[in-house]
Amino acid sequence: MNPKLPYVLLVGAAVIIFILSCMLLSRGRRSPSCESQPGVVEKTGSMSQSLVFADLTPEEMSQVVRYLRGNLGVPLADASRAKPSDNCIASVDLQVPAKAEALRFLDGGGARPAREALAVLYFGNQADPNITEYVVGPLPMPAYHRDVTVQKYGGKLPFHRRPTLAVEYKQMGAFLKSQVFPSAPAFMQQVMEYDGANLAAVTATPRGFQSGDRLTWFVLFQNVSGFFVHPVGLEVLVDHSSLDMSQWVVSRVFYNGQYYRDMVQLESAYVQGRISVEKVRKAPWDGDFSSMRPRAPAAALFPVQYEPQGPRYSVRNNHVLFQAWSFAFGMSVSTGLRLFDIRHKGERVAYEISVQEALSVYGSNCPGGMSTRYMDGSFGLGRYSSPLVRGVDCPYAATYVDTHSLSDSLRPRKRKASLCIFEQNLGSPLRRHYSNLQSLYYGGLVNSALVVRSIATVGNYDYVWDFIFYQNGAMEGKVQATGYPSSSFLHGDGLRYGNRLWEHTLGTIHTHFVNYKVDLDVGGVKNSLVAHDMAFEMTRAPWSPEQQIERPRLTKKVLDTEDQAAFRLQSKMPRYIYFAANSKNKWGHQRGYRIQITSFAGDHIPEASSMERAISWARYQLAVTRRKEEEPTSTSIYNQNDPWTPTVAFANFINNETITNEDLVAWITAGFLHIPHSEDIPNTVTVGNSVGFLLRPYNYYDLDPSIYSHDGVFFTSEQDFTACEINPLACLPKTASCLPNFPPFTYDGFRNM
Repeated sequence: MNPKLPYVLLVGAAVIIFILSCMLLSRGRRSPSCESQPGVVEKTGSMSQSLVFADLTPEEMSQVVRYLRGNLGVPLADASRAKPSDNCIASVDLQVPAKAEALRFLDGGGARPAREALAVLYFGNQADPNITEYVVGPLPMPAYHRDVTVQKYGGKLPFHRRPTLAVEYKQMGAFLKSQVFPSAPAFMQQVMEYDGANLAAVTATPRGFQSGDRLTWFVLFQNVSGFFVHPVGLEVLVDHSSLDMSQWVVSRVFYNGQYYRDMVQLESAYVQGRISVEKVRKAPWDGDFSSMRPRAPAAALFPVQYEPQGPRYSVRNNHVLFQAWSFAFGMSVSTGLRLFDIRHKGERVAYEISVQEALSVYGSNCPGGMSTRYMDGSFGLGRYSSPLVRGVDCPYAATYVDTHSLSDSLRPRKRKASLCIFEQNLGSPLRRHYSNLQSLYYGGLVNSALVVRSIATVGNYDYVWDFIFYQNGAMEGKVQATGYPSSSFLHGDGLRYGNRLWEHTLGTIHTHFVNYKVDLDVGGVKNSLVAHDMAFEMTRAPWSPEQQIERPRLTKKVLDTEDQAAFRLQSKMPRYIYFAANSKNKWGHQRGYRIQITSFAGDHIPEASSMERAISWARYQLAVTRRKEEEPTSTSIYNQNDPWTPTVAFANFINNETITNEDLVAWITAGFLHIPHSEDIPNTVTVGNSVGFLLRPYNYYDLDPSIYSHDGVFFTSEQDFTACEINPLACLPKTASCLPNFPPFTYDGFRNM
């Protein structure tokens, strides 16, 4: 044997061990963490200017409360414990400055508008109970207040119009529990198996049939998870119009298709065997079929989006900067998410874009269901914005923003992570072309957009509110509906009003309508409304006169008046309708922004209805009016409890005024018809339940502004498309092979309930 052989074998073994060790170490080594690029640089001035639209801080809200309690000369109870006969502060919100004043500050170097609050007060402890609105300022140290009620509404606000405080619901619940249910002991124990805690209630609105009424149907359900689809067949009508709670009475009782004068009469009929009892199987605490607990174990993780080099947008206070976009955001207590001073490439395209109202009109053969017309702004789309869950409600790595509100209390309430902002790769090209004719090349641009989102949970429904900003200068407003369907107890001819969802559950037919305010300022404040569409014309082929050609041609019309610009819900509307500027692009066309609506709305309530004027904005898919400071919103929080004498009737906005070369507002309505079906159990999905609008540049630019995006990809057949300097996608293995720095999961949605 060669004496050198053992040494050769030892060296070979050492080399193999070294190679294997390196392989194992490299497999175990984590990829490097993603490094953020330098933050987006924004001008200090624009960030500071946006603060004129910023929500009130908790400190400012507290100062307003302190000022009002010390300067009105009347006692103010805490609204969370107030009796109807007390005086209290119902809400405090930002008083948005007048547009002219704000524009002088933003554009003309004028003085910063005084920062003020709008306070809504209920005066129940007066000879003439009423609702009063005060503007309080200047903040942060208030020194004055002025009553703006008559100025805004043309008169005093009757007390019966007041939105219902949370404490009033509690007081009515206590009334049912202590006085109403005990008057039917046998029925409640044997049929409802009532133990004092196993029933939950949903209330119907509006509350009665005429101005001054305050009568509420309480629809009873099993108090389990997802109780909205567990009706028990019992509904109670409570008259709580008196400010003296000892005077509250039951006006009517409904059970399983029959009406009774009160619970005493129901008890008597039950004891005497004159009642048709439909006993509902007791559901477990998790709701059984209504439980949202997953029915399958966790498996492979769903795809997660992250930013390899950090966010490409900035959020400073209430100001957002994303590529060519900038805007200010806020959260109104009643109407929710709103944007101001929206600019693209430094030029303002809209002054305000905001949600106005969310309306649902229900049908049923039960009293609560058939009388329900929810106007969710009255309850508070901002007030009920819910804390967002990372990775589900928004991408895990989104920027989460806390918001604050003051309503139903003397103290501000913090809603942790109730608004999110993120850039989203939509997984499709914004534009692209593959050329295999003549020259060979590929050009494309990823469709990456910025999303601002909040989710309002108003009772059974969850509304996902999005404003989306695209790289081509388009902007989208969108709402997606989810949550639980409302239901009635299935009896009699119930299937005329919906589908059966479970043994005793009728998913009731209803409409959804959402209204937006879009104050476009295209190339300046003064705009006109122009409609473009198509028509076919017949012509002879010039090269063959005996032949006929049908060709589409462009039709044009300037809409001169508000009446011409009010398009009824189901009517035909020009397919291209746009706000036109007083300037032209390079090609001689009026610069414009087009309004494009996505809607599958059901029918609007008949105009003969006694309450229709309160929701008359829903008559129109689009109505364009002159902008007026005295017409800030299409509806009012006071319309819900008195729709028969509406505080604000949108129909009055449309009075045939000229809208040529004026400051204009577009009021956009989108909606869908919902007939609940078995797939709405356990609850409704967002797929197919999404409506809204797009604002798209129309000859506003000389070419598509997204051509200047840094995300563009282009290479030819003659180039080395694997080289990073030619094709940035070739660098992804290097630039995106990092681990995102995900923060630990937290959730504050169950605190301070």
